[in-house]
Amino acid sequence: MGTTETGTRGITGLDVRPVGGHLGAEVRGVDLRAVDADDVAALKDLLHEHEVLFFPGAGLDEDEHMALGRAFGEVAIFPMSRLFGATEPKFQTITDGPDSPPTADSWHTDVTWTEEPPDYALLMATVVPERGGDTLWASMTAAYEGLSPTMQAMITGLEVVHDNSSFIDAARWKTKSGGGDEKAVDELMDRLQATYPPVVHPLVRTHPDTGRRALFLGGGFMRRIVGLHDDESRAILDLLTRHIDDARYHVRWRWAPGDLAIWDERSTNHRSAGDHFPQHRSIRRIEITGSRPYFDPDRVPAARTGAGGH
Repeated sequence: MGTTETGTRGITGLDVRPVGGHLGAEVRGVDLRAVDADDVAALKDLLHEHEVLFFPGAGLDEDEHMALGRAFGEVAIFPMSRLFGATEPKFQTITDGPDSPPTADSWHTDVTWTEEPPDYALLMATVVPERGGDTLWASMTAAYEGLSPTMQAMITGLEVVHDNSSFIDAARWKTKSGGGDEKAVDELMDRLQATYPPVVHPLVRTHPDTGRRALFLGGGFMRRIVGLHDDESRAILDLLTRHIDDARYHVRWRWAPGDLAIWDERSTNHRSAGDHFPQHRSIRRIEITGSRPYFDPDRVPAARTGAGGH
């Protein structure tokens, strides 16, 4: 049974239905083509509460999708596009099929190998397989809160080196397996590595809007915890990676063409189930520019007001 949330600003009378125990809500009753600043502020309030919002059948075309992204903030230019000289954002179109196996079936949040990873992402499904191809999100706030107080105290304040080596390895493998120009790709990847050297981010971050603490895990972009031996670092990162595999922290969305998802990159991880291969699946995504992740030991989390089981 759904719940109706009116909020204190912007959109009123929304039908907001939580779909997961710790995160996720389906939203109906809003025309995303006609939102104003107050509406976007209200949607952000909902997003900070539920961490990922689903808009079934939104059906936005590319111009409408981009306009909605710009209403949320500055649309990010993907680092690879910057290397090619892009000065305006473009969609990241991810297409899977018989000749392009899915590669995102592992927990991550996006481009943590940059100094300022994105705040939000907006993803539209355009081609949906007959079976499989769902996307899953995990609440990093709930996952942090699910750790013992002793473990929380042990990892809070630790920092992690993130880099783009796994992204580069995947690009080189794809080029080699597809018969592309390996020399050109090697040169491009060398430029990417030089332009975006390793960065250090907190293992536990403070959400700038809510004050809540969240695990900040970058999946394959994480190299090591600063100040620990490699085996110590790997033990902790492996433990946390297994910890967020717990289904209690997840929500799973079965796509239909035209569905839109908007999520908070700062408080979630996500993964794309690879069970649809070799069926075709295509999605388009934009991300909203973020700020440097940080940990504030003195920040008191804001009180939670909505449903969702947190």
